[in-house]
Amino acid sequence: MGFVTGLAVYFIVWWITLFMVLPFGVNRQKEVEEGHDPGAPDKSRILIKMAINTVVAFVVWLAIYLVDAHDLITIENFTPSNRTVN
Repeated sequence: MGFVTGLAVYFIVWWITLFMVLPFGVNRQKEVEEGHDPGAPDKSRILIKMAINTVVAFVVWLAIYLVDAHDLITIENFTPSNRTVN
């Protein structure tokens, strides 16, 4: 995996994991003011969630990189030519 490909994969993984991290620790507002959404979070803590997401995305990206760099999973693993027929 080259640098640009690795960066693109990390970017995609970061966005996918962001949607998994966003709901962590969400508390709804107790006193809803006029014109505010009652389902909006009391404190979004977006910077903390983005930092956590960056670490989670790096771990996922590292696993993908290791699988790619060491050829742990190849297309030959899934082709019927490797299977023996009795």
